[in-house]
Amino acid sequence: MNPIITDWKGRRVWLVGASSGIGAAVARELASRGARLALSARRVDKLTALAIPDALLLPCDATDVDSLAEARLAMLEIWGGVDLVVYLAGDYVPMQADNFDLAVAERIVAVNFNGAMRLAATVLPDLKAGGGIAFVASVAGYRGLPRALAYGPGKAALIHFAEVLHLDLAAKGIGVWVINPGFVATQLTARNDFSMPALLTPEQAAVAMVDGFRSANFEIHFPKRFTRLMKLFALLPYRWYFPLIRRFTGG
Repeated sequence: MNPIITDWKGRRVWLVGASSGIGAAVARELASRGARLALSARRVDKLTALAIPDALLLPCDATDVDSLAEARLAMLEIWGGVDLVVYLAGDYVPMQADNFDLAVAERIVAVNFNGAMRLAATVLPDLKAGGGIAFVASVAGYRGLPRALAYGPGKAALIHFAEVLHLDLAAKGIGVWVINPGFVATQLTARNDFSMPALLTPEQAAVAMVDGFRSANFEIHFPKRFTRLMKLFALLPYRWYFPLIRRFTGG
C-alpha cells in the first residue's frame, strides 16, 4: 500500500514537531540511520539543544500557514526537494464533560488536526513517488475514550484525513502513513492521573515508528500487545464497547 523504506542514508526528511517527546527521539533515531533532517518546532533553542549535526533548523508554528510556507521555502532553497514529511506536533489535556473548556479544546484540535492539514496543503506539490507524508495520530482516535473529550476527536479526524489522502495518492506511488502509538512517557502523558498500560519510552517509540516504514502498511501502530487490544475494542458494537471500556479504563 505504501513505499517501503529500509535505507535512510541520505533521505531528506522534514520533521514538524521535533523539539521534544517522540519528535525529538525520532530525530535522533533517523540521524543515527543516516537521514538528512530538517527540524521544525516553535522554539529554535529546543531544536538547537538536540545537537544533531548538519540538521536544518526551521522554526515555525505548525498551526500557521504562512509560517509553514516560510519553513518550506527555506528547506527547498537548500535541498531542492524533500523525500518524507512527518507531522509529529501534538497537544493533550485530559478533559471530561464536567471540566470541558472550549478554548482549550479548540487549541488542542488546532495542533492535532488543523496543523496536520495545513502542513499537507503546504507540501503536497513537493511529494514524489517513493516518498510521501506521515502523520502521528493515536490509538485514542480509534473510538471514544474517557478523559479524551478534546484529544480523541482531533486524532480521529487525523486518521480519517490520512485515509482519504492515501486513497488519492497511492496510485501515484506517493506514500501516506498514519502512526498510532499507545502510551508514551512524555511531558504530555505526564498529565494523566492513571496507570498507563504498556508504557513506552520515547526512544522505544521512535525505533518502533522508524522500523514501521520497512513494511508497505498504511498504519504503523505500537506496542502491538496494547494496540491490538484497542483495535479489538473498536470492532465491538456500542452496547458492548461502552461498558467494557469503562471497566477497562475505570472511566
